Amino acid sequence: MPATILVGAQWGDEGKGRAVDWLASSANIVARYSGGDNAGHTVFVRNQLFKLHLLPSGILHQQTLGLLGSGMVINPLRLVEELDQLAGMGVHITPERLAISTRAHIITPAHIALDGASEKALGSQAIGTTQRGIGPAYIDKASRRGIRAGEMADVENFAEALEAALERGSRALKNMALEPLPAHAQVAAYVHAAKRLSPYLRDTVQLINEALSRGGQVLCEGAQGTLLDLDHGSYPFVTSSSATAGGALTGLGFGPKYVERVVGVAKAFSTRVGGGPLPTELSGALGDRLRGTGENFWDEFGTTTGRPRRCGWLDGVMLRYAAAVNGLTELIVTKLDILTGFDELKIAVGYKVGGQRYDYPPATLAELEHAQPVYESFSGWRDDVRRARDFGDLPRAARDYVRRIGEICATPVRAVSVGPEREQLVLL
Repeated sequence: MPATILVGAQWGDEGKGRAVDWLASSANIVARYSGGDNAGHTVFVRNQLFKLHLLPSGILHQQTLGLLGSGMVINPLRLVEELDQLAGMGVHITPERLAISTRAHIITPAHIALDGASEKALGSQAIGTTQRGIGPAYIDKASRRGIRAGEMADVENFAEALEAALERGSRALKNMALEPLPAHAQVAAYVHAAKRLSPYLRDTVQLINEALSRGGQVLCEGAQGTLLDLDHGSYPFVTSSSATAGGALTGLGFGPKYVERVVGVAKAFSTRVGGGPLPTELSGALGDRLRGTGENFWDEFGTTTGRPRRCGWLDGVMLRYAAAVNGLTELIVTKLDILTGFDELKIAVGYKVGGQRYDYPPATLAELEHAQPVYESFSGWRDDVRRARDFGDLPRAARDYVRRIGEICATPVRAVSVGPEREQLVLL
């Protein structure tokens, strides 16, 4: 059973890029299965900072084949830009190193314009999307009028399909009293990108199933987080795709018999970008301390948007829920080093809503918005943990904190990151 599925166990931004980079060292294929360039995975290798939005993080390992799966929505311009940026850093991704599913869907300029217009129209009720066109692209996919990546192989037909999509989008924008799209220039840019990307197009369903049947090691890389899942997140403050382990199977097109591990990634505290409930959110000095100033790339500001993240104590209730929804076999805890220097730490182990105790998140948004965390308190530590490489190197208080995380969600913690570098990882 050679497939490993990696998922975010919180609201995204958990440090999945670091985890994928670690797990990919023994993988043959690293495959993205959902979302688009709303994802932002950061990997720091040998004093080089790589910020990836569409390409799988594991592609930085030379032995891996990167795969963009059928469940994704892809902006061709962004993908070409990302390939060029990597080439400028000395990482050249040839068609032998990357496969794009012909079944993935294309994000058009109309999707991006409509995404921004929709958020603006919602005003104070805005969801807080990245405005990259993700939601409108999935709407067109579900409406059976989307453009699949495979159409880029025939640039003339691709151009016609794109022009039709832009005309449809312009009509929608006019109905919102907004300017139509400048179709001609945008079609030309997309056609140019299609020519660049057509050599990478593959039947990735056949490719991945053949690899799995031969015993190949496949790492399935999730985007966003479980609590932003379209079905299982705090709807409507969610993404437009499946961010759970089940999304790997549907987004890549293989069956559960191949799955060996389901690895969840969680920060040692909670963060969220955009609207929606964050029961353990901290304001004032404590929240600012967790967030950082933005001067360092590991501070809590979005990789994709640059927006400051909302921060709070670790939410064990949500983590317990994520472990159940995904069937997690293990956890990787990131950013333990950020908690160094706190006198006291807290983990939410339950909620109270209207006098009732909840050990799992309440099922409705209205109840969740009124949830009051029930906390357990822990002693902090002041020793610098960034040089730790074995669990015994960590201060006792840090070890107790990590052990309690695993107990709360009945899932063993297998690794803890103690800094941004690839080697700053403690294995349990």
